[in-house]
Amino acid sequence: MQISVTFRNTEAEDWFKQYVNDRLSKTQKYLDKPLEAKVILTVEKFRNVAEVNFMAKGININGKEEAKDMQLAFDNVMDKIERQIIKHKEKTRSHKETSEKWESESIAAVADEFEEELSSRVVETRRIVLVPMSLDEAIMQLEDNGNKFVVYRDAMSEKVNVLYRKEDQTFGLIETSN
Repeated sequence: MQISVTFRNTEAEDWFKQYVNDRLSKTQKYLDKPLEAKVILTVEKFRNVAEVNFMAKGININGKEEAKDMQLAFDNVMDKIERQIIKHKEKTRSHKETSEKWESESIAAVADEFEEELSSRVVETRRIVLVPMSLDEAIMQLEDNGNKFVVYRDAMSEKVNVLYRKEDQTFGLIETSN
């Protein structure tokens, strides 16, 4: 791992450089091949800013924290970086698991799971009889019953239509085609 530590508006202290190196080397357990870490430690009046740019194979993570103490700012930014690395690692692991899952299972098993998932999301099912009516009758029915939409069969074209109420209290019409 290649680590560069830059001090701005302050003097470089050996113990703090060693602390930075030790803390960054702990992140190596999360990644396969880390490449480079750049640490910039800045002092501006009473503010201590720690900025870490972490670049590894397929990942580029940046973090910046500010505190009254430089060590506290660096610890906070490293906590942030470690959370981002773990999140990235879990994301790549979950993608790998899903691709292996698709390869190992048959299409029928996946379709069954998909149907079960959809049925668990559907809370209520209603069956309606499509009544032939005109657009004006559908608007009157929508205003009378207070629903958000009405599904009906157009009396002229025999097509199924959906009339819905928009947020600005106007109406929208969805027409189907055969």
